[in-house]
Amino acid sequence: MKTGYHKYLLAIPAVLLLIWTLSCLGRSGKVKETGAQPTRILTEEIHAKLIKIISPDEDAGFKLNQPVKIMLALEDKKAVPDSVTFYFNSNYVTTIKSDPWEYTVPSVFTLITGRKSLKVTAYKGGKSQNTITRFIVVYSDVVPKKYGYKVIHTYPHDRDAFTQGLFYDGGKLFEGTGQESGSTLREVELETGKVIRQHDLDDSLFGEGIALYRDRIYQVTWKSKVGFVYNKSDFKLINKIYYPTQGWGLTTINDKIVMSDGTNILYFFEPEMFTAVSKIEVYDNEKKVDQLNELEYINGEIWANIWMTDLIARIDPVSGKVMAYVDLKGLLSKSDRDEDTDVLNGIAYDSQSNRIFVTGKRWPKLFEVKVTE
Repeated sequence: MKTGYHKYLLAIPAVLLLIWTLSCLGRSGKVKETGAQPTRILTEEIHAKLIKIISPDEDAGFKLNQPVKIMLALEDKKAVPDSVTFYFNSNYVTTIKSDPWEYTVPSVFTLITGRKSLKVTAYKGGKSQNTITRFIVVYSDVVPKKYGYKVIHTYPHDRDAFTQGLFYDGGKLFEGTGQESGSTLREVELETGKVIRQHDLDDSLFGEGIALYRDRIYQVTWKSKVGFVYNKSDFKLINKIYYPTQGWGLTTINDKIVMSDGTNILYFFEPEMFTAVSKIEVYDNEKKVDQLNELEYINGEIWANIWMTDLIARIDPVSGKVMAYVDLKGLLSKSDRDEDTDVLNGIAYDSQSNRIFVTGKRWPKLFEVKVTE
């Protein structure tokens, strides 16, 4: 009890001191106001909006190689920024320090199609005051040509093959098929349609596009975000690959593997680690071109099946613009169709003989075609 009473007595001065301090602060209202007000004003000044974007409008359309003029206005004519910095798609463009508050982004920044960001940041007193971001869309600068086709030769094709990927190499066709409990990787004899070798995927996987890189075959799956690398010679699995989006089509361009994911975006992967190093957004002169599916690289262009259509888009792999469309409407006759016949899908190219092969999901035929005007 002595110990507790002693602690109580020691605590009294501290309590009295706290009460006295709070009392003094409460009486001194002027001190409280003058201490807080400058801080609040300073904060407002730091975050004050100095500028706004007058043009271009949100999602305004431009063409490849077209300059983009950005016009700004001051929010308050009395609050003039020290400088304004311009960025195009996260790349620094320039800084201006006086009226007129506008700048024309040169055409060297609009070499690739797609939805691009314009960002401007105003500075005052050496500090960033406010940043505004607006988006524009860069379309192709050419009207895509439209081509038809001529059938050169017809080959048999496994009607049960739900074709997702196709390429030609060494006189043989290689085919990837889809569907749960039915996805495969195959080597196929062109002339007869006979399956020479086949590797079955796990029943839980939906197989998609395939591509050849050196002596290895890459195969992706639809929603599982996992793919596989095989020896071309014996289909032996040698590696797994992973990616953050859906897998649809594949093709190879030099030392990169290109993948579609059902949108208008094509991703370029470094093959060894399967790391995405770049991407393009595909547009024609009027719209984005999405639902890109099976891919093939032919004479400097990416050819892509557009899912649920009879069209193949011929895409510039550098800019992303559609150079042409090939319309294969009517390729498979009505008499060759049944209730299970699905859409056109599958493009293969024989670079040695300059032959193009196309087929579809559960089609009984594969066609060698020639593009016509």
